[in-house]
This record gives sequence, C-alpha cells and structure tokens, in this order.
Amino acid sequence: MDAIWLTLYGIVSVVALVQTVLLGIQTWEHRRYGRSCMAKLDAARPKGRVALFAPCKGLDVDLEGNLRAIFEQDYPDYEVTFIVESDDDPACDVVRRLIAEHDGVASRLVVAGKSVTSGQKVHNLRAATASVSDDVEYLAFIDSDARPRREWLRMLIARFEGHRLGAVTGYRWFVPERNSLVNLLLYSLNCDVMSLLGRSSHYLVWGGSWAIRRDVFDQIGLRDAWKGTLSDDLVATQVLRRAKLPVRFEPACVVASPVNYDAAGMLSFVRRQYLVGRHYTPDWWILALFASTFTTLSWAAQVAAWGWALADGPLSPWLPVAVGATLFGTYVYRGRVRQQMVDVYFPQRGAELDAARRFDIWLNPLGVMVNWLGVFASMFGRHITWRNIRYRMGRHGKITALSRLGEAAIADGDAPATATPDLVPFPTTVENERREEQPQLKKAG
Repeated sequence: MDAIWLTLYGIVSVVALVQTVLLGIQTWEHRRYGRSCMAKLDAARPKGRVALFAPCKGLDVDLEGNLRAIFEQDYPDYEVTFIVESDDDPACDVVRRLIAEHDGVASRLVVAGKSVTSGQKVHNLRAATASVSDDVEYLAFIDSDARPRREWLRMLIARFEGHRLGAVTGYRWFVPERNSLVNLLLYSLNCDVMSLLGRSSHYLVWGGSWAIRRDVFDQIGLRDAWKGTLSDDLVATQVLRRAKLPVRFEPACVVASPVNYDAAGMLSFVRRQYLVGRHYTPDWWILALFASTFTTLSWAAQVAAWGWALADGPLSPWLPVAVGATLFGTYVYRGRVRQQMVDVYFPQRGAELDAARRFDIWLNPLGVMVNWLGVFASMFGRHITWRNIRYRMGRHGKITALSRLGEAAIADGDAPATATPDLVPFPTTVENERREEQPQLKKAG
C-alpha cells in the first residue's frame, strides 16, 4: 500500500513541477509580448470609423473620470453611444454633462428600457446596435468601470490591420481601492489569469475592452445570438469560434478597473465568472476546474507527505519540503515577472499598487486557493445575481427567469441575499427591445 501512495505522490509532484515550469514560461512570454506591443504605441495609425458602445449602470468608482477618458481617445474618427436601463439611472447626469462638454466627439445617450428576456447589459447592447451608421467599419465596446489610456481605441483597431481576425480584446487590471486581504487576493487571482494571455493563445473575448469588424458582426449574426442570453462576451466567443475567426489579445488595451469587495462579495464575483463560463464555454470551464483542482491537490500532497514522513513514513521529510520549496520558488518567479508588467501597463500607478504587487509575488498561492473555491462553487446552482438583477440560467445559457432586487444595492453589484424576491418566469413571446430615448448623434464641431 505504501508503494502505491508513494507512486501517486511522485506522479502528482512531477506533474505539478512541470505545470509550474510551463506556466512560468507562459508568464515570461506574456511579458515579452506585452513589452513588444507597448513599445509600438506611436507607430499605429489605423483608419475607419468606429462606433464605440459604453453600457452604464449606477455610479461606478470615479465614473466621470472613466467616461471622460472615452472622449479623450486619440483616434480621429469615432462616435460614442452610452446606454442605460432607465432615464433615472444616476449615470445619466454624468453622461449628459460630458456629452455637453465634448462637442468635438459625436455622441448620444440611449435609454434601452428594462430587459425581460436577456441580461440587462446584453439587452442594452442589442438596443444600441440596432441602428448603426452606415459608414461605421468597426464596433468597439468598453465597460463603465474601466479607465482606458488615450491610445486604447487606436491600438484596438490597429490590431485588425493585415489580419483576418474575428475580434481584438484587451483585459482588466484590478486596482484595489484599499489594501484589504480580500482585494489583494482578487488582485493576485486576476493577475494570474492575465498572464495566460498571449499573442495567439486563446479565443476568449473580454467584454470590458474589445472590438469587432462591422461586416463580421453582421455576418455572424452576433446581435441575434445575444437574444435571451446573459453574457455578451462569452456568447461572442462562442459565435466567433463556430465561424473559425480568431480572437487576438492586444496588451495596449488592458484597462485599469477599481476593485473593492468584502469576502462574500468577492467569492460571489469569482463564482459568477465561472458559472457564466460553465454555461457558455464549458470546455474552458472544465479546463479551469481540472487545473485549479490539481494545483490545490498538489499543495495538499506536499503537506500530507510531510506529515506522513514525520509519522515514520517510508520517505524523508525533506523530500516534500524540497518539492514545496521548488513549487513556491516558481510562484515567486512568476509573480515577479507579472508585476514587472505594472511598469509597462500603468507606470503612473506603481506606488499605488506597491502592496498589491508584493502580495502577488509572495502570497499568490492563497489567490490560487480562492480561485479553486470559485470554480468549485460554480459546479452547483444556476442562479446568478448581477447588478441587482437575479437571473436563472437554462440550457445553453438561455435566461429562463429574472427578478429585480430592492433599490438598496451594495457597491460591488451583488445584492444581499435577504433582498431576493421570487423569480418571475418569462412570457414565451415577449421581447422588450424598446429604446425609450435615442437622441440623435451630436455632430462633431
């Protein structure tokens, strides 16, 4: 029996070491690719009119600063559509004020109305993309809690030149509002995911920072594919994959995104990300479940083997200590490489992120554990609460019911469990696509 356990321990340890080495190589490649792309910021001069869509809900942290950055893009030919659920959304005042201040950028505010069959964000995007100017060549999307750099839109569109791509995507870089353990864990977890992105490593779209050609958007029927779903980006991922159109990651389109959670909100957020993935990209979800479970077990194996050795087991206690130290050393290396990217993506935030950077370098295994908890929790249930709306997921990611929670919302968008009313099933033939307000584009000055 001891021989069997020793063999299993050896297999787990060897595979874990190989896995961490490969991840270290991938992290190094992410840094190389990111540095290479960011060194070319001034060279790209793409052309073509862009319709940029920014769905808003509520007052995100420094919403005005985030939306102002949209108006300050150094791209010469674009129009902006802000979309809200209702005219009494507090974001409306901010949007209208910024539109009035920036006469040189064509812009409008669309009030999409309340969704009854889709995720509210998806409903908003379907309403806004129902009428796009004929001269638009690209559609771009950004979340209201993201702060793009001035080159963001230009670099997003530049990636299309010379390539037949389905879409170009950036990603988020969390910026903790306070250095709490919860925020630091989420920062480290997100950095880990971020380092997996490379030149041609994935088909995944991240909905907070991405673009697609107008002809491709129409050709693959993305607006129709969104109908009745919750996720804008993973549905886009599905449709583009079926069309065999690749997605490319553009480092210059990584956006800063503030984060401030309590423990319950953070776990809810992580679970929600993976639960949505379970419904729309099950292959990626299975890979995440397997990889995170194996990583967690590999750490547990070292602790168990060390305890077994101290209890007069058939191996030296120094063996699991050596394996564990080697694993930890690779985590530290990967963390150092990842955090060097702060100086590339956000050099002005280096001091602000100092504590978060140290945490990711030295305590990243704790973030890995949280990631596993989120993936494991996503195995169960089909209800998701997002921005004060509770959804029930059906087969193939279709929304089968939704309910709107009370007005008292917490900051991260997840409503208190005590505020959850009964879900109301959808009428089978109702689709609310009414755009209650759609002002004309303000002409550039």
